[in-house]
Amino acid sequence: MTAAPLRLLVADDHTVVRAGLRALLEGEPDLDVIAEASDPGEAVSLAVDLAPDVVLMDLRFEGTRRGSEVADGVEAVRVLAARAPGLPVVMLTSYSGRAEVVRALEAGARGYVLKAGPPEDLFRAVRSAAVGGMGLAPEVVGDLVGQVVSPAPELTRREREVIQLMADGHSNRAIADSLYLSEATIKTHLVRVYRKLGVENRAAAVSEAVRRGLLELT
Repeated sequence: MTAAPLRLLVADDHTVVRAGLRALLEGEPDLDVIAEASDPGEAVSLAVDLAPDVVLMDLRFEGTRRGSEVADGVEAVRVLAARAPGLPVVMLTSYSGRAEVVRALEAGARGYVLKAGPPEDLFRAVRSAAVGGMGLAPEVVGDLVGQVVSPAPELTRREREVIQLMADGHSNRAIADSLYLSEATIKTHLVRVYRKLGVENRAAAVSEAVRRGLLELT
């Protein structure tokens, strides 16, 4: 039996960009754009109402309503993290500076893809985010790794294995099964990893580990 296509919400303030993304994404048999949004507030409302598998979110929106709770794509990610926990968001943008990437990932984004990049980067990021992984364009990984300014913390071999499996999209239970450990032991390892990296959640841990050159995203 063929799996149902991934249901996507595309949010961008340019009509032509949205149309191009829809055509590109729907050219893949496992991807289906179910809705479009032209501003971040609308994106949040549609995402909460429709519960897509992945939201593809522009980083910056022109003409956002003054005083709006949701000023840009990063704020939309933060709001969705509270209103629709677990809903993966992939940022699609022209900006690849480290500060922008870190800001988006720390807000909870599950991917960051450049508009000028090859379509395969976009497809990979969407599919990875849908199963709990991280999808970063190669240029973005290069920015994060190439601008390391602080020494990497000492992670044990087991902690590196755990965070690598987590970055590959595995749940705590799947990591435990893969390493022949209990789920409680995996949680203990993650607490230690979070403390060493100075982060508080899975997405931020992966982002910081990549930035410090502790793992590679495939």
